[in-house]
Amino acid sequence: MIEGLSFKIEKALPNGLGRAGMIWTAHGVIKTPAFIAVGTHGYVRFLSSANLTQLGAQAMLSNGYHLRRRAPEIAGAGGLAAWRPERQDEIGNMPWQGPTITDSGGFQVMSLGSGLGKVVSMEKERQVTNTAHKERLARVTEEGVSFIDPFDAQPDFIGPEESMRIQCQIGADIHMAFDELTSLADSYEYNIEAMRRTERWAKRSLNAHLQHRDDLGYRQNLYAVLQGGRWEDLRRQTAKNLATMQINGIGFDGFGLGGAFLKEDLGEILRWCNEELPADKPKHLLGLSHPDDILIGTAMGADTFDCVAPMREARHGKIYTKFGSLNLRQFRDSGKVLDPGCDCATCQAGWTLGSLRALWRSGDSEKKRHFYNLASIHNLRFTIRLTEQIRAAILGDYFTEFKDDFLRHYYQKTSY
Repeated sequence: MIEGLSFKIEKALPNGLGRAGMIWTAHGVIKTPAFIAVGTHGYVRFLSSANLTQLGAQAMLSNGYHLRRRAPEIAGAGGLAAWRPERQDEIGNMPWQGPTITDSGGFQVMSLGSGLGKVVSMEKERQVTNTAHKERLARVTEEGVSFIDPFDAQPDFIGPEESMRIQCQIGADIHMAFDELTSLADSYEYNIEAMRRTERWAKRSLNAHLQHRDDLGYRQNLYAVLQGGRWEDLRRQTAKNLATMQINGIGFDGFGLGGAFLKEDLGEILRWCNEELPADKPKHLLGLSHPDDILIGTAMGADTFDCVAPMREARHGKIYTKFGSLNLRQFRDSGKVLDPGCDCATCQAGWTLGSLRALWRSGDSEKKRHFYNLASIHNLRFTIRLTEQIRAAILGDYFTEFKDDFLRHYYQKTSY
């Protein structure tokens, strides 16, 4: 049996929350802070596993909800790190063999239910309203979530036990407990109800996970997911409850920091949670990747991050640079390089803003696929490099100076 997760803090920030560390899993080591590439269906769209290695990816996150029907097949192959998915982008189907994480599908609970048809935005959704009950595709009960699959219109159900069975068959190194993600429109009273239900689901998840975590011949690990919306009392209470939750003396291996909240509240919410959670266990901030999110998240105790944004925004012509993001629509025939000094393969090959724009706007599907590969490499490398720089800054005792300088250039667009 290959033993499971262990975590070491190499150096902590003066506030006692932020740190640089190392997470050991059965499939490799993650040096933190780290950005985790999102491969929803078991691979990162338009990138090969070789691309991921070359741009410095340390781990990949996939989604248990989206892979649930392929879970037995993945288990038969020996788990996610051994499974060869069919690729739709002709990049190749070699598996990512490094550390892997799976999300439980808590976001899908909200997106098919109260958030159906809504655009979730930390900056804009101050006046968001929930989808009417009669229009929702998902129904939450104590047992779990009954829903209509939007792809085939068939009824389905996932509860904590089903989620753990699915994730243990997929065989990622780290799993997330099944949770209910509330929306920004949900009341304080409903957040209490959902938080307590998430805690009950967490205990059921832990119980089911302990029965199956060694099924594939190596130790799989489980993170509890914290909810509680934007309220300090709920966040601190659930952090205390999940930190001490055990079955037969065994607790969670780490913690996922989740929830829908306004961007301006991120730092405080993470501080509330991480002041209560044990310092010696890793924490993963779910679904955020913009530079200020990562810098604030690291300062307040998050160790790993994931989000589809770097690749999704790349496909829509949004290119990251140290002086802020650029929209390729504005750079027809431009001979400027993407980001001076960038070490990604796209920039090193000499691609300019104008040449990338020409590929992107081409009517040729092969050229578009080429663009998706090149732009995704650049944006993902930018985000991963940021976490590498943050790690170096923590270890070198200049994190505050690095944070202030980076944010000044990126958000004030001081030069390009």
